[in-house]
Amino acid sequence: MVNTSQLIPHLQVKRYRSFVLTDAIRPGLTVPIVPQEGYRVDRFRDPESGDRLKSLVAAVSAERLFDVFLDCLEPLGDSITVVMESSHETQMDDHLDLRRSDMDSPVLASTLLDFEDLLLHDGCTGIAVLAPELQMEVQFDEHKQIAIYSPILKPFRAILRRHGIEHVEGFQVLSDAEHFHQSQPHHQEEFQQLCLRLGVADFDHVFSDENS
Repeated sequence: MVNTSQLIPHLQVKRYRSFVLTDAIRPGLTVPIVPQEGYRVDRFRDPESGDRLKSLVAAVSAERLFDVFLDCLEPLGDSITVVMESSHETQMDDHLDLRRSDMDSPVLASTLLDFEDLLLHDGCTGIAVLAPELQMEVQFDEHKQIAIYSPILKPFRAILRRHGIEHVEGFQVLSDAEHFHQSQPHHQEEFQQLCLRLGVADFDHVFSDENS
């Protein structure tokens, strides 16, 4: 059982040395993984196609995180697919995925800038941006980590290097161990507003069912 007298002050800690967390995520009470900047490279097998892709997961301090995420969208090209992810009012590890295809990258970036606070600080909101023809995907998930899947990682590694984010062998991120997600009541409404702006598929149907 979590001790409330320990948990509340723990959740208020957002700086670990030079690394600043967003409001969305906190390490477990024992801080099994101390937050720090860096990235690791792995391999990922697509469960549907069976294709093996290179993958990369990066942790970036909050004050630079959103800029790095937007820059990582550059290699995807001008026409992309967007998947909004939500675990608001879901059970356990379930989450809701809402998709829109054939969206212009500049329009997406402009829209996301208007919802920067939500994307950074809501532990129940995530987004994935895909270029299916290039087999590339950039995720900015609920843990506020950047995950990339691509047959070629060189352009993404160059972007991270430009921002001073270094490759670290055996690098671990907060989601690799016990951690806490945080969200505020207004975040769900903001998520719905963002979905409306993006025109994601089946939005009206999904949320009318939830609210009925």
